[in-house]
Amino acid sequence: MSRRLYVLGGVLAAIATLAAVILFDVLGTVFVALSVAYLLVPLRRRLRGYGFSRLTSTLAVTATAVGGVVALFGPLVYLLIVRFSEVSAVIRGLPESVPLRIGGFTYELVVSDVITLVSREVTALAGSIAASLPVLLIKLTLFVLLVFSLLHNQQDIRSGVLTVVPPNYRDIAEALHTRARETLFALYVLQAATAIGTFLIALPVFVLFGYGSPIVLATVAGILQFVPIAGPSLLIVVLVGGRLVAGDVAGALAVALVGGGLIAWLPDLLIRPRIASRTADISGSLYFIGFVGGLLSLGAIGIIVGPLVVALLVEAAGLVSQEFETGVDTSPESPTEQLSEPPTDPVDSTVDD
Repeated sequence: MSRRLYVLGGVLAAIATLAAVILFDVLGTVFVALSVAYLLVPLRRRLRGYGFSRLTSTLAVTATAVGGVVALFGPLVYLLIVRFSEVSAVIRGLPESVPLRIGGFTYELVVSDVITLVSREVTALAGSIAASLPVLLIKLTLFVLLVFSLLHNQQDIRSGVLTVVPPNYRDIAEALHTRARETLFALYVLQAATAIGTFLIALPVFVLFGYGSPIVLATVAGILQFVPIAGPSLLIVVLVGGRLVAGDVAGALAVALVGGGLIAWLPDLLIRPRIASRTADISGSLYFIGFVGGLLSLGAIGIIVGPLVVALLVEAAGLVSQEFETGVDTSPESPTEQLSEPPTDPVDSTVDD
């Protein structure tokens, strides 16, 4: 029997590899759909608990997922297509040189080449997005169908996954499941809520300071919330530098204090503590490593994959450390394992489909 299982495992691995090669262009969409559906399973169960039918609850949660995706990526498309002229005007309006005064000497730091490079890259990105809109619509359709199917057949999928996990090891599956759900919650829900809050706070602030494109700047501030550690502070630094170059020291100080406090600091103070208790306990440095490593290795999808893999690595390392500390034999023959009742399902199933 064990040899047959090894053969079946090899066949499964070979077919999965072949599928990954053939479906490489949509792997990112499939992963996002899987992670979003995985995250929204508790919401669907809650709707089922309120008495909604299986189809109605699935449709409602799928609509929520689509709305979340539009809220995440819509501002970027809006900036690079609808308001592209304003974005280009902001970039072209940056000074071509920045005076630096050190020890009584003045140096001119020429940044015109950098501005030209940024403008060219933004133009290329906008053209790429516009040219790939039909493909993006197809991927969005695939995303919707996958999320609906995964949520609608969630119980069958869960049962199939649990079948291949030995009962004595389901506590490990439960720990990894919890860590993955909390990490995805932090990556999707927490970051999206903070980004939306940043946009709503930044818009009146930029209007108050008299900037010509407050919607563009507020959108950029919201998008920068997805950049770990630095976040909207990057935009504030650029705006303060622009005021200093223009000789407006008082304005630069006002932007640094008011803009930095309200845009870069207040959303973290108001939003994150309210929902951070449901997120994974991962340090900022590890999150940054996962963010940058995933981005450089896998592109845009690595923003999600990188931190998720780091979080699962931290959880696995913690489990190994606990095993060494307790010194409990976790083999199937262990009397301790036989006396303890393992979890029957690493996924909470308060409502039966």
